[in-house]
Amino acid sequence: MIDVHAHLTEFNDILEVIRRAKEAGLEHIIISIIDPSEINRAKEIISLDPKFLHLTIGFDPTNLSEEEFSKFELLIEKESIVGIGEVGLDYYYIRDETQRSIQEKLFRRSIRLALKRNLPIIVHSRSAGRRALEILYSEGADRVIMHAFDGKSGHANEAVKRGYYFSIPTSVVHSQQKQKLVRALPIESMVLETDSPVLSPIRGTRNEPANLIYALKKVAEIKGISEEEVNRITTYNAKKIFNFFK
Repeated sequence: MIDVHAHLTEFNDILEVIRRAKEAGLEHIIISIIDPSEINRAKEIISLDPKFLHLTIGFDPTNLSEEEFSKFELLIEKESIVGIGEVGLDYYYIRDETQRSIQEKLFRRSIRLALKRNLPIIVHSRSAGRRALEILYSEGADRVIMHAFDGKSGHANEAVKRGYYFSIPTSVVHSQQKQKLVRALPIESMVLETDSPVLSPIRGTRNEPANLIYALKKVAEIKGISEEEVNRITTYNAKKIFNFFK
């Protein structure tokens, strides 16, 4: 299994978290940071096991600071990363239209960075799934993971036709919206994530990469296929989009 999206810089017991992830059968964890200030901690964590841990650098969509975004752009240029993200739109917290236009401008710049570096982009689109997809299409984005997508299944299926992937989080265990998404999408377009430490499969508890098995089991149940098949396909998809075959 591969956890394509986890915020491990928020963990103090990182060695135990990594140990439990390996015991649960994980092959890789993709760490995401969304603030430039997290970079040193992220690099410390990755140095513990650089073949197992990998980094994507993103920018919090609710942060509209041009100065902070410039720091993010500099990190993208100089750091060794496997993807850009999470980046995107958040219409749940950002309601003002002027602020949303700034958010969109920064998202477009993030997409262009990903295209320039030929890296996949991991997209946050809370309450903004349709608009995020429209922007991705207009910018010509092709290597895309829609992270914990909360939009309509019809919009997701249109994205699948363009080769986009959707990361199914561990909260699929209790989220009817995520379960509906899994029913609607082909398994060939899915990858798995925890979004640790949030979106836990067990409400009220901290999430961690070892819990990825919950997402795998629920997807297998919904699709009516074996857990082994879900593991094989989603792991292949993750390796393909992050270019782990080279």
